[in-house]
Amino acid sequence: MYNNYIKEEAELIFANSLNLSRKDVAVMSNNTTSSIITIGRKYGSAGRQIGQEVAKYFGIKCYDKELLEHAANDSGICKELFEHHDEKPTNSFLYSLVMDTYSFGYSSAGFTDMPMNHKIFLAQFEAIKKLASEGPCVMVGRCADYALADNPDCFSVFVHANLDWRINRIAQKYNKNAKEAKDMINKTDKSRSSYYNYYTNKKWGSADSYNLCLDSSKLGIDGTAKAIIEAIHIYDSLKK
Repeated sequence: MYNNYIKEEAELIFANSLNLSRKDVAVMSNNTTSSIITIGRKYGSAGRQIGQEVAKYFGIKCYDKELLEHAANDSGICKELFEHHDEKPTNSFLYSLVMDTYSFGYSSAGFTDMPMNHKIFLAQFEAIKKLASEGPCVMVGRCADYALADNPDCFSVFVHANLDWRINRIAQKYNKNAKEAKDMINKTDKSRSSYYNYYTNKKWGSADSYNLCLDSSKLGIDGTAKAIIEAIHIYDSLKK
C-alpha cells in the first residue's frame, strides 16, 4: 500500500515536471508505441543493437539490412545490387550504366533511364514507406528519417559515440587492431555521411537533422536504448 502511494506520488511529480496528465504517464508506463523509430548511427556506436533492444521492448520489428531484401523483392532488382550500393553513393555514370544491365522490373521510361544508384535509393525509399504503413517499427539507417519526413508518427534518432570507444568495440568485435578498426570506422562513416548528405540535402549526424541525438559511449548501449524508449513514451503521449 505504501509502495503504491510512493509510486503514485512519483508519477504525479514526473507528470507535473513535463506538464503531462496522469493519463499520459499511465500510457508511458505501457510498453506499446504508435511510432516508427528511425535510427541513424555512426559506425561502431551500436546503433543496430540499440535499435533491436528498442524494438524488443515495444514488441515491434527492427529493420536494418532486412530493408534491402524487402526493396529487392518489391522492385525486382537483384538483392546483390542493393548490398553493393548499401549506403554508398556511386558517382560514376559509366559504372551506373554498366550495372544497369543487371536491372529488371520497373518498366517506366524514366526509371529505366535512371542511374542504378538512384534506382536503388528509390526502391529502398518505397520499401521504407511501405513497411512504415504496416505499423510501428524500428528502421536503422538508409535515410529512413528522410523517407518518412512527412509521416507524423516518425521519430528520428541519431546515435554517436566517442571515437576511442568505437575503435575498441570494433577491434574486439572483428578481431582487428586499433589502426584497422579506425580505418574501418573512417571509411564507413565517410560512406554513410556522403550517402545521407547526397540524397537528403541534410547533414548526416547534425542535431538539426534529427529529433534526438544520443552518445552511446556516455549512456552505454542499454542506457541509450532506455533513453530512446522514454523519449518515445513522451512523444506518443503528446500525440494523443
